[in-house]
Amino acid sequence: MSRAAGVSVMLGRWDEVSAQAAPIRFRVFVDEQGVPVEMELDEFDALSCHALAWVEGEPVGTGRLLPDGHIGRMAVLAGWRGRGVGAALLEALIAEAGRLGMSRLALSAQSHALGFYTRFGFVPVGNEYDEAGLPHQAMVRACR
Repeated sequence: MSRAAGVSVMLGRWDEVSAQAAPIRFRVFVDEQGVPVEMELDEFDALSCHALAWVEGEPVGTGRLLPDGHIGRMAVLAGWRGRGVGAALLEALIAEAGRLGMSRLALSAQSHALGFYTRFGFVPVGNEYDEAGLPHQAMVRACR
């Protein structure tokens, strides 16, 4: 477990966290951002390490670490944004990647979140592109 700003983060397999993580992802990505529902869940969920953020017994955010070092599906419920939840999730996923011996991390950031990821050492690579109808930017960082 990782703690930051009253947030606790647990790591687990998809079968352990999906009941709490999937509704968060659907609210953020499908309902708020208009990502097509058929794109939200994929074959990588079963292969990934998932982080689930809790505040006062309520699941409020989620993210995942794929076996190849990609971080993705970072989602925080609207009422909890800007309160340390995303930072706690990302810190937990970075720490887990280090524990697993990964040397490089990558992610596909929504362009509006570049500043957030930059604070954690991620740097942009290449040009902005469209993913699920939203502008994104590839970013990487050394794991250690």
